[in-house]
Amino acid sequence: MNAPEERRLGGPALRLTVLVGENDRCHHRPLYSEIVHRARTAGLAGASVFRGVEGFGASSLVHTARLLSLSGDLPVAVVVVDTEERVRAFLPELEELAVEGLVTLERCEVVRYSGRAGGRGRAGRPAGGDAGGAA
Repeated sequence: MNAPEERRLGGPALRLTVLVGENDRCHHRPLYSEIVHRARTAGLAGASVFRGVEGFGASSLVHTARLLSLSGDLPVAVVVVDTEERVRAFLPELEELAVEGLVTLERCEVVRYSGRAGGRGRAGRPAGGDAGGAA
C-alpha cells in the first residue's frame, strides 16, 4: 500500500474520538486497529490509539490495569483529526463496523500539522504527523 500524499491541515477541524475495549474485535483484528487502517485508507490526516488504565462505559463494569484486577479489557481511545467534511464522511465506516462504545465529535483548531513524507524523525521514529498520528 502506498503512503497517502502529504497534505496541509490547519485551522478549524473536527476531532473524532472512538472509545472501545482493547479486546473488541473485527474480523480477528483488534477493532481499534481496524478503525486506524480504515481511516488511513479513507485518506484522513492521521489517527492515534491511546490505551487507558481504568474506565467504565455503558455496562458500568469497571475495567482496570491494577495488578490484582482480573479485567484485561482496558479502555482504548482512537482519535482522528481532520476537516469536518472528511471526518463526517468517515462516520459510515464506524456504522459498518457496528462499533459498540462511545463515539464523540468535537470542534477543534489545528495549530500545527507537519511532517516529511516517508521521512524519519528523532530516534528512528517517523517524522512529523506520522510520529503521533492525529493527536
